[in-house]
Amino acid sequence: MKPMDKSPARWIRPSVQALKAYHVPDPGQLIKLDAMENPYRWPADLVEQWLAVLRDVELNRYPDPGAAALCAGLRASMQVPEAMQVLLGNGSDELIQMLALAVADGERTLLAPEPTFVMYRLIATFAGMRYQGVPLAEDFSLDLPAMLAAIDRYRPAIVFLAYPNNPTGTLFDAQAIRTLIEAAPGLVVVDEAYAPFTDASFMPCLGEFPNLLVLRTVSKMGLAGLRLGLLAGPPEWLREIDKVRLPYNIGVLTQASACFALAHQDVLDTQTAQIRRDRARLQQALGSVPGVQPYPSDANFILFRTPPGRADELFETLKAHGVLVKNLNPAGAALRDCLRVTVGTPQENAAFVDALRQSLDTPARVSDGG
Repeated sequence: MKPMDKSPARWIRPSVQALKAYHVPDPGQLIKLDAMENPYRWPADLVEQWLAVLRDVELNRYPDPGAAALCAGLRASMQVPEAMQVLLGNGSDELIQMLALAVADGERTLLAPEPTFVMYRLIATFAGMRYQGVPLAEDFSLDLPAMLAAIDRYRPAIVFLAYPNNPTGTLFDAQAIRTLIEAAPGLVVVDEAYAPFTDASFMPCLGEFPNLLVLRTVSKMGLAGLRLGLLAGPPEWLREIDKVRLPYNIGVLTQASACFALAHQDVLDTQTAQIRRDRARLQQALGSVPGVQPYPSDANFILFRTPPGRADELFETLKAHGVLVKNLNPAGAALRDCLRVTVGTPQENAAFVDALRQSLDTPARVSDGG
């Protein structure tokens, strides 16, 4: 009898074998400025109130499958138009995957401008879709003619537009997005993960376009550990997408914790306002470092270009100085020589800029803004 090939190479799809797993570095004791997290914890008295709520959660029971109370809180918090429906995911990543699974049909395309959130490409591959990236303009704005040409050529089932964009921090032109929504034959998903850090949103536009959906997350408002995302849009779309959602995808602890957090949103809003102020200070400080080019940002991070050929070295030197940022240089193309730093506390930001200056052999120090 001929031996059977039971190896992964025989059965794992070649497209998956060609991928690299999403890598999250261990920060150890480093100042963690690589993952766009809110650096602030809750006050001690609020933590005690939260723990008191969790004591009453029945872990022996399945969660509310529709998370009705949480949906109501999120609708109010994120100002979802009344006629629109909402769908929750275990992080916005799960919602992106649900969207791709709902429309995937072998030959269909998921399209996005690039550079952008890497999960669009990865999830398209997971779902068996074709992925098509369209380069941004040199200043990281949308190249509208190129996007329109790509839409006409590939007829994408979904277009993802991160607004503001990750990893560039760019807030794309709103009228250009409207033009793309009207031109797209399928869904356009405006991914507003960084909504707390900008005043712009397409949430009020839901219902104006039959193919527009808006994606949100609670991660950037200070609840990254909950892994909770929200998709909003016309009921006829969300009823279909809900069919690929795994049951009970939002656990009881997440539902209880998120409801509690939304009842104390003033704490999160205060932290967000602080981060927005500190972003401006960090932008100014980076602009004063010789050889460094920071890009404008409407998010809670700043992309900056280093002197040619030095990004990898500076990334490692910053780690040696106790600061972890994101090295985007390996992505190449428009991100060559680029690093990305999350806006931390004033002290963390000052430590980062100080370490960057030392790494560039420019010894001047900066104030921590305090």
